[in-house]
Amino acid sequence: MQAERLKLEHKIFGFVSEAARELNFKAFAVGGFVRDLLLERPCKDIDFVCVGSGIELARLTAAKISPHLQVTVFKNFGTAHFRWNDWDFEFVGARKESYQRDSRKPIVENGTLEDDQNRRDFTINAMAISLNTDSFGELIDPFNGRQDLANQLIRTPLNPDITFSDDPLRMMRAIRFATQLHFTILPETLAAIERNRERIKIISQERITDELNKIILAPTPSEGFILLEETGLLKIIFPEMQQLKGVENYEGKGHKDNFYHTLQVLDNITRTTNDLWLRWAAILHDIAKPPTKRFVPGEGWTFHGHEVLGSKWVPRIFRTMKLPMSAEMKFVQKMVYLHLRPIALTKEEISDSALRRLLFEAGDDIESLLMLCEADITSKNREKVRRYLMKFELVREKLKEVEEKDRIRNFQPPITGELIMQTFGVNPGREIGIIKEEIKEAILEGKIHNDYEEAFKMMLELGAKLGLKKISSP
Repeated sequence: MQAERLKLEHKIFGFVSEAARELNFKAFAVGGFVRDLLLERPCKDIDFVCVGSGIELARLTAAKISPHLQVTVFKNFGTAHFRWNDWDFEFVGARKESYQRDSRKPIVENGTLEDDQNRRDFTINAMAISLNTDSFGELIDPFNGRQDLANQLIRTPLNPDITFSDDPLRMMRAIRFATQLHFTILPETLAAIERNRERIKIISQERITDELNKIILAPTPSEGFILLEETGLLKIIFPEMQQLKGVENYEGKGHKDNFYHTLQVLDNITRTTNDLWLRWAAILHDIAKPPTKRFVPGEGWTFHGHEVLGSKWVPRIFRTMKLPMSAEMKFVQKMVYLHLRPIALTKEEISDSALRRLLFEAGDDIESLLMLCEADITSKNREKVRRYLMKFELVREKLKEVEEKDRIRNFQPPITGELIMQTFGVNPGREIGIIKEEIKEAILEGKIHNDYEEAFKMMLELGAKLGLKKISSP
């Protein structure tokens, strides 16, 4: 049977083929590029494997493209890399690997293309395309990866227990690929993940979180989290989320399963944003419900204060996950803390005071907060969801009106501590804080406008009540 030949349009393949011929190497395009080419998915990076020195092949290929093209060499790994026209190209010599039980770092030896394909994680990533003159473009597919692509299956080339035990990160990658591609993990492969789940503990947190973030950024991230939970990985890598699962009944009343509710909120928000941190806010918005759960006679199940406790948990979770502890963490913390506020506004007569306070606290993140709250409407009653969304539109309109009128978003009260001290000739003290807080509250309550003249007049009145005397004009 004649081997299938694939059309390779990028100029890089001609340069690699020519360089390999001159070096008397066998060269191949491998891995994710081949998979994505067959799936007709966009791809901007290509891995090349040669039977020989990947570093030599990279240098000669780059020299053929341009004498000024810079090649980055990683001698310890025997790899080389360069960028050309916004594409990334990685070169490595064919390898075979063996592993020790307590490490995912392999003992590496030179090998053949067959050795290299044997060490790949999944059949769909174990295909290669020949770049050699006599077989240019031929698909080399020893594990029927093309058929697995057609059947939308994730399967390991060799024994899955060995594959996952050797490199436990592959368990996360299996779930990530299944989620990104909407593929099914073969039952035997899935069972092997469950059997080997404890091995994930030898993987660095940074690499686990990198895979988790890719799952979160997938089109339907709930698919990945369900697989993580079913295999037992979630309990190990994200125990706080695992604890959301389950329903408790008391006096015939049960609450909704907060794990599946969270996944629905996450899926909902993926339809409106690709923002990783807003998706993290969706994941964490109810994270503190388990410890705040109470059954109150006449009221049912309550989770009072879960937004406050959850916001306090965010820094710890981010630190554990090795996520950024700066603006991204503070954004998620704010979203978790405020996520009930817009929902509360839909249940009552909306006052300008409540809108001003929400604008003041949310600042420029008000739109993100509203997106999160709309995603949080997960009732199975479609009419109920429709009514809530209509109320949210009213909240949006009123927020816009109040913002245009009062300029509250990110506002700084027009009276500063320096002005108060200068006007009354006093040093820093509690009176300064009292006056500033009273003016801020008056603006938020609508007692005075967000206006310097009105605020200055109120400052003088408050100063007089506190026994301060005006000694200068600003």
